[in-house]
Amino acid sequence: MKSAIRHITVNCPHPLEPYALAQFWSATLGHPVHPDDQPGDDEILIDLPHSPGLLFIRVPDPKPTTRNRLHLDLQPELPRDEEVQRLVDLGATFVDDQRTADGRGWVVLADPAGNEFCVERSAAERESP
Repeated sequence: MKSAIRHITVNCPHPLEPYALAQFWSATLGHPVHPDDQPGDDEILIDLPHSPGLLFIRVPDPKPTTRNRLHLDLQPELPRDEEVQRLVDLGATFVDDQRTADGRGWVVLADPAGNEFCVERSAAERESP
């Protein structure tokens, strides 16, 4: 017997609406919010092909000021720097720059609820010398 990961759940602290946060991630990942989910719902789902869905739930407490215990690492199709700018334009906040002179590393951003995530190099950038 074994278990499978069905969803990765993201807490959405008041007053931010789960639907608004899901819209940010929908635009980030290029996958729509589940058609049954509407603004004002307490739970909003983004189904992802071949991986667990992202489930955004309303919680009454604010995000702790400590570092996330779990976060997402994104590998964009665009070059990393272009993706970082696209995500900031969508509403992400710049948190930290961990890029190195040789092009490795990542950029830490936060979504509109303050949940941190990292943007790594694209596959094409990883293949370049």
